[in-house]
Amino acid sequence: MIFIISQKTKLHKTSFIRYNEHMANIFDYLSWRGDLDFSQAPFNPVDNIILTHLSYIPFDNIVPGLEDKKVITIAEAAESFARTIRHNPARFDNIMISKDDPALLSFMGGSKRYRNLGLAAYVNQIDTIQEKQFAALTVLTARKTPFVTYRGTDNTLVGWKEDFNMSFSKEVPAQGEAVRYLEDIAEKYNGPIRIGGHSKGGNLAVYAASFCSKKVQKHICEIYNNDAPGFGPDIIKKDGYQAIKEKIFSFVPETSIIGMLFEHETNYTVVKSVQIGLLQHDVYSWEVAYNDVVRLDEVNKESRFIDRTIKEWLSSLDNKQREGFTEALFTILGSTEASSFPELGTGWLKNTAAMIQSLTSIDETSRDMLFKTIGALLGAAKNNIHTLLPPQKKKKKRAL
Repeated sequence: MIFIISQKTKLHKTSFIRYNEHMANIFDYLSWRGDLDFSQAPFNPVDNIILTHLSYIPFDNIVPGLEDKKVITIAEAAESFARTIRHNPARFDNIMISKDDPALLSFMGGSKRYRNLGLAAYVNQIDTIQEKQFAALTVLTARKTPFVTYRGTDNTLVGWKEDFNMSFSKEVPAQGEAVRYLEDIAEKYNGPIRIGGHSKGGNLAVYAASFCSKKVQKHICEIYNNDAPGFGPDIIKKDGYQAIKEKIFSFVPETSIIGMLFEHETNYTVVKSVQIGLLQHDVYSWEVAYNDVVRLDEVNKESRFIDRTIKEWLSSLDNKQREGFTEALFTILGSTEASSFPELGTGWLKNTAAMIQSLTSIDETSRDMLFKTIGALLGAAKNNIHTLLPPQKKKKKRAL
């Protein structure tokens, strides 16, 4: 059965409602395998999903930073996090990615499999000037093998703008930070290293592995890429990427959208999800078994439609047009003075009025760029709508 936290449940509680009686998610995995340590049940793809998602939890002032030599256990982090929420229940309202995250951490802290794993080198950087959103965490797994996990896009507008910047920039700031972080961790811990991430975090993991030193590359044993956007062809052709591509394990849900963006040269595993459309990006909706994800043969037709549409749309725009569209879009969003999407939603009436005012006041060139780019997207969708239609049966010719 799948457990999902009720929307009415306070963050510090761990009561659940049943979502689906016949499909299991990572909470069920914790129930099944939580009493087995890694010597009894080796690291598997579900452990990857859980540990990469751990980086979304705001561990500021809980997990030691990169310059600190201290390490705390997941059990200690869970206790400290719960204590913080008890004292200030609303503290994480605008920055928590999922309402299920506190329960996940609580379950991990109480399980034999995860409670004694170490957490270290937590980094969380938001820089509106550099347009950078970067966060990373190192989990010390069995035999102190580090698992470097990069956070995906958070709720901040600057985080989302950095994602858009990927479409026309050779390197965004978070990618450079990811390389430096991996080099620092490799220097701290000698031996094999696993790295991974979800969404943008998966992109950062692959990028860091591709552009770190050859010495560090030799220590990387596995790279986990969970429904993450790819790269431009210039990155794919680099020697660094070619050197590590066989170590990449990619997972996407059946209606993958984010994971189909840009180019991927490696194969991917398709995971069954209980959600629909973009909601499948949430790993809590991914179906799991006792030591693996539930695998499907291929992505569905909706994913292929979106993939072809976005690729055609992006190919119709040069880098200058992509940059112009991004600047115009985020100028409008920035006119609200909100710093995150939850803040946009809180004062939606006031913010909508501000965005309409901004749209009418931006220069004519930017406004034309915005509308033309949206028009190009609609045109690309029209050109690929046939992929959603069932194949037509060929009519049999009548014998004369």
